Amino acid sequence: MQIQDLPYPDPGVPDVRSGPRFLWWLGRNQLGGQLTSLAWGLLHFMAVSAQPFCVGFAIEAVIDRSGARLALAGGLMALFGAATALGDTFLHRTAVTNWITAAARVQQLLARKASQLGSALSRRVAAGEVVAVSTGDVEKIGWFVEGVSRFSAAALTVVFVCVGLVVYQPALGIVVALGLPVVAFAALPLLPRATRRADVQREKAGRATELASDTVAGLRVLRGIGGEELFLDRYRRASQEVRQAAVSSARMWSLISAIQVLLPGLLLIAVVFYGVHLAREGRISVGELVTVYSSVMVLMYPLRHFEEIAMAYSFSRPSAKRAARVLALERATDAAGSRAADLPSGDLYDPATGLLAPAARLTAVVCGDPDAAGRLAERLGGHPSEDGPSVLLGGVPLDELPLESARTAVLVQDKDPVLLSGSLRDLLDVPASGEVGATEALAAAQCADVLDALVQGSLDAGSPMDAHITERGRSLSGGQRQRLALARSLFTDPEVLVLDEPTSAVDSHTEARIAEGLREIRTGRTTILFTSSPLLLDRADRVVLVHEDVAVAVGVHRELLHNEPRYRAVVTRETEEETARGGALKELHALGDAERLGDNERLGDNERQEIEESA
Repeated sequence: MQIQDLPYPDPGVPDVRSGPRFLWWLGRNQLGGQLTSLAWGLLHFMAVSAQPFCVGFAIEAVIDRSGARLALAGGLMALFGAATALGDTFLHRTAVTNWITAAARVQQLLARKASQLGSALSRRVAAGEVVAVSTGDVEKIGWFVEGVSRFSAAALTVVFVCVGLVVYQPALGIVVALGLPVVAFAALPLLPRATRRADVQREKAGRATELASDTVAGLRVLRGIGGEELFLDRYRRASQEVRQAAVSSARMWSLISAIQVLLPGLLLIAVVFYGVHLAREGRISVGELVTVYSSVMVLMYPLRHFEEIAMAYSFSRPSAKRAARVLALERATDAAGSRAADLPSGDLYDPATGLLAPAARLTAVVCGDPDAAGRLAERLGGHPSEDGPSVLLGGVPLDELPLESARTAVLVQDKDPVLLSGSLRDLLDVPASGEVGATEALAAAQCADVLDALVQGSLDAGSPMDAHITERGRSLSGGQRQRLALARSLFTDPEVLVLDEPTSAVDSHTEARIAEGLREIRTGRTTILFTSSPLLLDRADRVVLVHEDVAVAVGVHRELLHNEPRYRAVVTRETEEETARGGALKELHALGDAERLGDNERLGDNERQEIEESA
């Protein structure tokens, strides 16, 4: 796989049983790239390590006054120099390719999982963790995957050079062969502690990121209640904890780096001291001493990759663990489905609650619990967060349809819709039926003032459709963001549209106009509206009260308001005391009516008795 071939047609099915297994799966799935990088790495490191032998050969040629051997040594040095440059160039190229392709695979897997889970993802995983996995963790995972091939090449080079030194000069070669493993693995006992400190740092950084994200998202509310300083102090404390953890982690890694410098230096001193002793005794030549010394010096370069791979694994293992935990999340139903990808139509029925939304009608649903309303809205869209009976559309279970078909048939807009940055044209670049135009959808959602605000904020916009929307629409008010999201849903024009509190941040006058526009533009389509707004409820064809996950009352708004105390309590925000008082008054009125009826009946009996006696 080359960079130009990205994205992957199919990123595959990852092994998410653990972080190391996930890393191993990533490595196996780009085995060709790993082997290519290993080959170029061997060429580079072996060419670098061969230079000392050429230098020793040249010194021996000078001592022996052999011009031919000196010329041969020069030619070999030029050849190995060219091989070093060539190997380094393509090693870097293939290593970066491995890093980018591994990161891209992880990002595709995360994007696919987020698409499958939908809004259930944020309920099961903290937002800060999702952000950390999709940004920093992806980079660390890619770093380790691309570092494996370079480390393998470096390790093989060290082994080859040690064997070569033992054969070339056994006395010094054995010293080098015994000392290099100590140098390479001396830092291993410190790695677990360094890893734990790095884990603490990442955990604190994730919490700080989540706190910052929540603070920015609720900045308007914080300003309104004067809570900016409180949250700022919390973030300061979290930031200082991250700094302290980072310093603690850096101290351990600096100790490991110091050991990686100290021990090779000691080995080099030992080789030189022993080599000079052997040279004075005449057991080795000056050229051989220079060769061994130069080889030990050069080996410090591949040995650095031992420290790098240890650091890469230490940082990537918890990152891979977090990624595997997110990728291991599953939908309550199979995304592939068991039916053909047909689009059913008809009434929408939920067997779990008994909720029925007739086709081509506007049905309003009232729930006292906002969380229960959100879960019910997800289930109506075919995205249940837990096992249970499937919702039926025209008698067809949505769970048995492929996920794409279910989402095409039923579109769910949750209570906190997200606006991505880009132009308004990009916002409306969604799959749509083509029967509803962008202008109609924007007009029905009462977006005229929103368009004016966007044009004013985008001086280079030739038309409102080219106006720029900032990230998550932060430059707009909550009501303006809601209306743009509603316009996007109306433009899509699905067979069934489920809206969860689409006007909770809109004033009453605008809400009334939205209700009329919604009825008009959705004529002939099924619309389900989760709301407790009397303005929207009064314009619904059918209102259903869902209490404790059961549809307990059906009717129109005014009828339910008069006859159903539980409905009235939700819509009018009555307290329990007020509801009880209203029920008592109703009973008193009913009792008074019964007493008056009894008096009238007794009066009628007396009149009949008088008539009979006079007769």
